[in-house]
Amino acid sequence: MIGSVRGRILAKTPPQLLVEAAGLGYELEAPMSTYFHLPAVGEEVRLLTHLVVREDAHVLYAFGTEDERRLFRSLIKVSGVGPKIALALLSGISVEAFARYVQSEDVAALIKVPGIGRKTAERLVVEMRDRLEAGGAAASAVPVGSSPEAEAFGALVALGYKPAEATRLLKAAGPGTHSTEELIRRALKGAAPE
Repeated sequence: MIGSVRGRILAKTPPQLLVEAAGLGYELEAPMSTYFHLPAVGEEVRLLTHLVVREDAHVLYAFGTEDERRLFRSLIKVSGVGPKIALALLSGISVEAFARYVQSEDVAALIKVPGIGRKTAERLVVEMRDRLEAGGAAASAVPVGSSPEAEAFGALVALGYKPAEATRLLKAAGPGTHSTEELIRRALKGAAPE
């Protein structure tokens, strides 16, 4: 899997861009939320990526933040939502606004995004609610490098623990200054059945 690309922007044609890295030109598709923050053509950029392999193509999607990539990955797991719809959602709604709409079950706000019908919006609310519960959207979208506790929380959520369970495990890991790795080790040890 290609996790990120760092290089020089050769071309920008929304939603696509071409980034040259180590002599290779990567064609990427990015949501408008990422596109609006890109530097000018010829400038250096670092983007997080997600590779989608289909029968007829390999498509590399680019994101400016871990929050966007995490939401994209969650969205494409929802039945009936593919990468194009996920990209449209990220282009039309911020990560924080999407979490609010799902938590408040605001289907009307979701159907304002082009390509999102009532049934898809209702499915998004139902299937994404559990993933965003207990502040999971905001808490699990903590940038890497922020604090050991935040990084450990993000790692536990990525391992499949619900946000509330990850919080409980980290509290049970004990107070004190620990590295991210130590916090994760203690939390997983606490989760293991005796």
